Amino acid sequence: MDGDEEQAYTELIDGCLAGERRSQQRVYELFYGKMMAVCLRYTKNADQAKDILQDGFIKVFRGMDKFNRDGSFEGWIRRIMVNTAIDHFRRMKNSYLLLGAERSIEDFGDMDEEDVLADGTEEEGLDLKPADVINAMQKLTPAYRTVFNLYVFEEMTHKDIAETLGISVGTSKSNLAKAKHNLRKLLKKEHKLP
Repeated sequence: MDGDEEQAYTELIDGCLAGERRSQQRVYELFYGKMMAVCLRYTKNADQAKDILQDGFIKVFRGMDKFNRDGSFEGWIRRIMVNTAIDHFRRMKNSYLLLGAERSIEDFGDMDEEDVLADGTEEEGLDLKPADVINAMQKLTPAYRTVFNLYVFEEMTHKDIAETLGISVGTSKSNLAKAKHNLRKLLKKEHKLP
């Protein structure tokens, strides 16, 4: 972040702390696109993502006084959005069904951890657009989608995921393995691959 951008963020943060609607609107406009992309990865559709995004921005504005100005403003907002998405699925008791701790990664065969790369695409020769991957991710169950996002995009360890979601490390690993397996099947099916 360059000095001008840092100064602009400082002024916006100060404005938000003073309750200035114009500053809040500017923060919303600056980060809407990036944060919407984050929310879309955790949801099954755009409407659900918009709900999480709105809740997340409310938390951003209410918690602005907690922002540590030594860190990245964008990173702080992103963490709030991810946590808001996780909280959203915790409240959805029926659709947030995690695999039991007795299931393990071995239950899903010999899948390679590198089947799905960090950017969500798999194996060389597969020409996928980010929108293709997001679309396929939205078809995963909430549990698989959440663990996949936390592991791949947020770069959390299985231990951290287990603590965040209140599950075991084995369940986190199982959900990740199944998410990768299902994502790979969805991408192959949708793109008519062998």
